[in-house]
Amino acid sequence: MNTFRFPHPLVLLVGFIILAAVLSYVLPAGRFDRQKDPETGRDVVIAGSYHRVPATPVGPLDMLVNIPKGLADAAAVVFLIFLAGGAFTVVDQTGALRHGVDWLLTRAQGREVVVIPLVSLLFATMGALENMGEEIIPLVPVLLVLMRRLGYPTLTAVAASAGAAFVGASFSPINPFQVGIAQKLAQLPLLSGGGWRMAFLAVAVTVWIIGTMRYATRHRVQPEITPEEIAADQRGAGRHGLVLLLMLVTFGVFAYGVLKLGWDFEQMSALFFVLGVSAGLLGGLGATGTAEGFVAGFRDIAFSAILIGFARAIFVVLEQGNIVDTIVNGLASPLAHLPVTFAALGMMAVQTALHVPVPSGSGQATLTMPLLTPLSDLIGLSRQVMVLAFQYGAGLCELITPTNGTLMAMLAACGVRFEQWLKFVWPLYGLLILLGIASVVGGIAVGL
Repeated sequence: MNTFRFPHPLVLLVGFIILAAVLSYVLPAGRFDRQKDPETGRDVVIAGSYHRVPATPVGPLDMLVNIPKGLADAAAVVFLIFLAGGAFTVVDQTGALRHGVDWLLTRAQGREVVVIPLVSLLFATMGALENMGEEIIPLVPVLLVLMRRLGYPTLTAVAASAGAAFVGASFSPINPFQVGIAQKLAQLPLLSGGGWRMAFLAVAVTVWIIGTMRYATRHRVQPEITPEEIAADQRGAGRHGLVLLLMLVTFGVFAYGVLKLGWDFEQMSALFFVLGVSAGLLGGLGATGTAEGFVAGFRDIAFSAILIGFARAIFVVLEQGNIVDTIVNGLASPLAHLPVTFAALGMMAVQTALHVPVPSGSGQATLTMPLLTPLSDLIGLSRQVMVLAFQYGAGLCELITPTNGTLMAMLAACGVRFEQWLKFVWPLYGLLILLGIASVVGGIAVGL
């Protein structure tokens, strides 16, 4: 019997783009009025302002034009992936990555399994701190070298990095792009309910790490190292150390820039370009070898980068068809007629469903919080619990939705099929959703 296989990621995303265009003919066009929120500086909807607008169906030509428009909208992320991917390919070609991983594994001999919890904790922390997502894609060469040396399947690289970051972001008490914006829009103090969220974050990350380790150990094979790699590792050990030190300094500057200086993707891209050039020259590749390393990296990462733009094009089509607000209004309106607990769980389900067409967590917060805040007050539901429902619904959806460009790009870069990922992630996703439900129901019970 043939096992079911999802279409190629590009086919899948183009299918969603076509579906979005078809929906622009089926669903009525409508919009909420918006006003700038003084605290967040973002345009937010005005509750109760939904109204019909003239239909703007997206025809076949407009739909095709929206694909390059989506790429243009995602340009900053796409170029980050290209430049950082090229930089890490240069680092890899110096032999420094293999040398560093081998050094790490030599000292972790017999305890290699602890590498996965450490990597997962690192990415979960970054997800919780700054909603780390697209920035992970350029790290694929590093992660693949690490997992290959451990003998773990490449899917483990996705789970321990992007998967852990999504879980950390979903349960975070401080993620500025999800809970931070949502709490501001719901007029809640920042970091309020932090203790409650931290408790569930610890459990969620533990569940994810156990699931990832279980999969990794079950599918582990004996690592194979080619003679060419051994010879490469034996050459230029001193240079390897310098390149690794440079990479660590770069990560330090990266973290400081993102967390303290508010860097955007352009600054990150420039930093990684400097890393690649410096690593190539320090590692003995020379100017030409460094340039060739960048070109090889561009070639290897191109498909993953392009997927980000195609995923963005789905939202571009929905916006052009003026049906995003219609979808939001249609999903949110029935919640007013449900008992408090069911309404809260309904909000969680609505946020999950909305995250498919609206894959931006901050964008979804600005779209839904102004609508659900007065609704929560009306039915007697705590605003804090309403924000929890948003976090768990939208955040955990990142693990399963094919419209998540970061996920699709990571899978493509690691050579993992979407159906393979779903087979791995569904049981963990179910457990995390149950944990989210327990948090929401418990929050209602204790008056959070």
